[in-house]
Amino acid sequence: MKKIYVLDTNVLLQDPRALFAFEENDVLVPAIVLQELDTKKKYMNEIGRNAREVARILDQLRGLKPLHQGVPLENGGQLRVELNHLSYEKMKETLPEATSDNRLLALTLNLEEERKEAGRDEQVILVSKDALVRIKAEALGLKAEDFLSDRVLVDDDLYKGYTVAYVEPALLECFYQDKNIPVTDLPGSPLYPFSFVILKNELQPSISGLGRVDESGEMLRPITHDRESVWGVKPRNVQQKMAINILLDPRLSLVTLTGKAGTGKTLLSMAAGLLQTEDLKLYKKLLISRPVVPMGKDIGYLPGEKDEKLRPWMQPIFDNLEFLFNANKPGEVENILPGLGSIQVEALTYIRGRSLPGQLIIVDEAQNLTKHEVKTILTRVGDRTKIVLMGDTEQIDHPYLDAYNNGLAYAVERFKDQALSGHVSLQKGERSTLAQLAADLL
Repeated sequence: MKKIYVLDTNVLLQDPRALFAFEENDVLVPAIVLQELDTKKKYMNEIGRNAREVARILDQLRGLKPLHQGVPLENGGQLRVELNHLSYEKMKETLPEATSDNRLLALTLNLEEERKEAGRDEQVILVSKDALVRIKAEALGLKAEDFLSDRVLVDDDLYKGYTVAYVEPALLECFYQDKNIPVTDLPGSPLYPFSFVILKNELQPSISGLGRVDESGEMLRPITHDRESVWGVKPRNVQQKMAINILLDPRLSLVTLTGKAGTGKTLLSMAAGLLQTEDLKLYKKLLISRPVVPMGKDIGYLPGEKDEKLRPWMQPIFDNLEFLFNANKPGEVENILPGLGSIQVEALTYIRGRSLPGQLIIVDEAQNLTKHEVKTILTRVGDRTKIVLMGDTEQIDHPYLDAYNNGLAYAVERFKDQALSGHVSLQKGERSTLAQLAADLL
């Protein structure tokens, strides 16, 4: 059955290529959506960029045929800009306020009634990222769907970077004696290069071993612990041991860390970064950054120079630096950093156009980045540079992202089988008992 998909503005602001994501079916862009895109095009952020990208795509298609008549797409469908449903008469009694969302619902309702009157065998579907729009559409008897094509994950099964394998005692003993065992001897699904395996004795699970798959993906070798602590930070659980292992591995150009609040992502990354930059001199600079996305209501424009404006956004980074430098007095970290010279704290706003060779880059709160922004960051990486992306995919403040389509999950899934990247999902909170309970219960 042929379908007509009516797109909401938020779908195109999330993914401008959504215009081509509906196979051989027809795609309809309402006039009210064009008006909303027009109000967003001047934004100097990802939303503005996507609004301008949609405009460019529509302008290119306009060269083939007038958009209001319908332009054929390569996938067999047709794209049409709908201009003939500006009347709001049928919706006045149900939803008297003619908001943009309600006008979109009115248009979809008009299309559905036209279809019924003409007896056409097709389905009109409203596509929106806004759950309330979908709920109102269903109440009006319309079919509505979320836009799922941008999802990295189909379900909650984000790659963890490690697996648990219950093995025979003889295999575990062989692992300790020979210092390696073939991956093919392990039960379960295929393992990726540099992924971790927790081996447990199937008869006595308390007896275990920790190994990591080698670069070829063929052998499992024990993890060697060269350091009991990194800049005074000791790993408190097995996932933190894994994280330190990949953070200190010079063969890995990309490290991704996920986990709930308080699992130690930021502290471990910064401790490993300081060790490799200040002590081992493997990198000439440590660049620490995070996206400027507020939680809750924005505080508006901030006074002062750039560093003063950034300070509220970067305060979590300075909190960790105070711990690592054992700074107890106010302003002590600010006095230490200029003396080091190799540590730079900066917002991601200024990264486009830069080339970053020989640096260790730490990006905190990466779950608030879009897929395009993650691509922009990773394509800035120069020779001999290592980048760490970390965040909690359950704490997203970006209005158009969720646990399934954010940039951090995108990077984890796309790079999980690559031999230059490593990933660990941290599970246990170590900040405090209360923080762990809050992460679990709330």
